Amino acid sequence: MPTTLAAPTDTTVQTDRTLLAASLANVFFAEALFDALPDVVFFVKGKQAQYLLANRTLVTRCGLPDKKALLGRTVSDIFPSSFGANYLQQDLQVLSTGIDIHDQLELHLYPNRAPGWCVTHKIVLRDTDGGIAGMAGISRDLAMPDKNHPVYKRVAAAARYIHDHYDQQLQISDLAQIADLSVSQVERYFQKIFSLNPRQMIIKTRLDAASAMLAGHDNITDIAAACGYHDHSAFTRQFKATVGMTPRAYRLLLQAR
Repeated sequence: MPTTLAAPTDTTVQTDRTLLAASLANVFFAEALFDALPDVVFFVKGKQAQYLLANRTLVTRCGLPDKKALLGRTVSDIFPSSFGANYLQQDLQVLSTGIDIHDQLELHLYPNRAPGWCVTHKIVLRDTDGGIAGMAGISRDLAMPDKNHPVYKRVAAAARYIHDHYDQQLQISDLAQIADLSVSQVERYFQKIFSLNPRQMIIKTRLDAASAMLAGHDNITDIAAACGYHDHSAFTRQFKATVGMTPRAYRLLLQAR
């Protein structure tokens, strides 16, 4: 006859957590776990935004020989200046304000300068007195869509509409109508199937197109309009916030390849 386990109380769980925390000699015990995730970048940084811990994925993507080459340095020491300055500004903002960043869509360039999309989370780490002691973060590569999901075809139809009409003003309500779902449902299922919400999908599609066009010689204002941005400055702000540099700087980087 199977044994019935009593449900743990909140007090029991908290006691177990406290005992476990006290028994862990190495506060960076999670490092080995994140080393096993090739599609996730993981790091811990100190109060000056210097790397204190990183997983193998980050070290490899930075083109460094080992973790020691990364520790104690900041992103501005590691990444190209056009990327590093923006990343450092983001780190310092988190450390100075104490406000976490969640679900930040970003375009990263790997050592071979091939672009790759990821979603970034950065959280503040606090000491026992509540002061900011550092930060931890992950950047997760976008996964392939879940084609086995029951409503995949309906949500995919809305995604195709984004890809076919990214140069136009798109409303979430229109996407919901195409998928025959409510607005809340289409947002939830986009996240489950594509690992992006509809707004992030629109941004990604537009900036994918813009990145390709910037490899050519079209005027940047014309590229902005062709990608659904009727305000050049809005395009530049969105591009810099997501890619880490202005469209002009990105074009110069591509030309230097």
